[in-house]
Amino acid sequence: MPKVTFVGSAGPEHTVDAAVGDSVMSAAVKNGVPGILAECGGNCSCATCHVWVREEFAPLVGPPNEMEDDLLDLAVEERRPTSRLSCQIRVTEALGGLIVEVPPEHS
Repeated sequence: MPKVTFVGSAGPEHTVDAAVGDSVMSAAVKNGVPGILAECGGNCSCATCHVWVREEFAPLVGPPNEMEDDLLDLAVEERRPTSRLSCQIRVTEALGGLIVEVPPEHS
């Protein structure tokens, strides 16, 4: 089972098992990761699951789709080139070891 590591703004890391096919957000919620609020339940409508994907994983994760991109523009305080909504990132075997940072407004 792939592992995903969530790094909080104050430094604590939470490494969790993530089922292939689940979203990164779902893995966080199932494992009680602080800062991933997921208020919309993964429907790409609230941005409370915003993360910064570590640079080395950005090519594997890919860019946001148009709807996610618009939401990131409107709802995220500090948007970075690797900003993504974790509800829109599907876990694959290739993403094993994925590291994402949880922005300080959430963690």
